[in-house]
Amino acid sequence: MSAELRSGPDEGKTTQFSSSGGEAKFTVGDDVLLFKSPQPKLTGPLAPRVDPYAFSDFERRQPLFWLALAFGVLVLFAARWRGLRALVGLVASLVLVVFFVVPAILDGKPPLSVALVGAFAVMLATIPLTHGIGPKTIAACLGTAASLVLTLLLADLFVDLAHLSGLASEEARFVQATAGDISLSGLLVAGMVIGALGVLDDLTVTQASIVLALRRANPSLGFSRLFRSALDVGHDHITATVNTLVLAYAGAALPVLLVFHLAAVPFDEAINLEIVAGEVVGMLVGSIGLIAAVPTTTAIAALLASRI
Repeated sequence: MSAELRSGPDEGKTTQFSSSGGEAKFTVGDDVLLFKSPQPKLTGPLAPRVDPYAFSDFERRQPLFWLALAFGVLVLFAARWRGLRALVGLVASLVLVVFFVVPAILDGKPPLSVALVGAFAVMLATIPLTHGIGPKTIAACLGTAASLVLTLLLADLFVDLAHLSGLASEEARFVQATAGDISLSGLLVAGMVIGALGVLDDLTVTQASIVLALRRANPSLGFSRLFRSALDVGHDHITATVNTLVLAYAGAALPVLLVFHLAAVPFDEAINLEIVAGEVVGMLVGSIGLIAAVPTTTAIAALLASRI
């Protein structure tokens, strides 16, 4: 296979490259990443032929950019000014995770503490930025914070009770090999907490919005009626959100489930394996946190709304 080089010392030249394995499917016009292949020192007719370059990966940044641009335009079109604030909040969340949570864990800080502080920072950066300052934001932040603490405690407890080491994935083993002083079980708990945060934000903001909308529609409603009425809606929200969380974890674990099915591993044995048990613990503790967030946030929002 041949490619035109667009960077590096041989820029502008056409070269041959090799591809190990048969997974990569090439078509004319594909952008690929190549690396320089070391040439054998042996020369002459017996020297093995080695292509000057070898295939590393496909160049994916351009399609990812266009997909992200389409997402941003759609958000702005659908939500306008609030959509812009949501996008800024999304960027802030990613910055906090990439430039605070990850470096802090790599520096040897306790993953549980880093995850909790990072999750609170993301919450305080995104919810007020997207929804402004007011009773809705206060209720959503307090409800989210309480549920995050509950999720952290349960995750830490059941990771210990289930003897989850955090070594089920190749990425975890790579982290252990390159930064051995990191607690992988703590890293597993941290991932569960941060994974639950995004769904928690949505749930708590919605519940607080429902309470305040009911109060605006009928200013005579007191705490008790606001709480009961909003909780009726919250029950539907719980079922829908928990189903979303379960399907998200099932989708992430789908290749593993396929492997177990092909190997005819019984369900009771498959669920006992750490690679599956870790996903089950994450799914269940996250769901418990979500369920607890509904009455907690509803009560806080009803208390604040009844005093407006």
